[in-house]
Amino acid sequence: MIASPVPMRPLARFLMALLLVSLAGVAFAGKKSSALDRNQYAFSAAIRWGDFEGAWSMVDPKVRKEKPMTDADFSRFEQIQVTGYRDLASMPGPDDTVMREIQIEVVNRNTLAQRKTRFTEVWRYDAETKTWWIAGLPDFWQGK
Repeated sequence: MIASPVPMRPLARFLMALLLVSLAGVAFAGKKSSALDRNQYAFSAAIRWGDFEGAWSMVDPKVRKEKPMTDADFSRFEQIQVTGYRDLASMPGPDDTVMREIQIEVVNRNTLAQRKTRFTEVWRYDAETKTWWIAGLPDFWQGK
């Protein structure tokens, strides 16, 4: 005996609703990922071009409030020229964060010494503002 198609209608509706919800989630994740890509590109461009004040505007507002940059802090960045910025790896972190390992090549403008440094960017998604924020600027002086 062949079963009647009537009982399949609620199941088909449920499956269609589940598919639509899944697609909406994928679309949201895609927008969130695109926003991260845009912010990471803008941040790396600011660093490459020596626009550290522009890069600072992409730092998490909580961090900017807790550890504000002074004119003297910004003047330290004038001592270096970024000559390379390379993305090495990216991985998801806890609590809506993404970590990206980068290598930055810099030249000291005073000594003309070139060196490479690695930096782990930590990006946090703020659902309220729908913005990705970075945890801070690269430390070219390794805390010195």
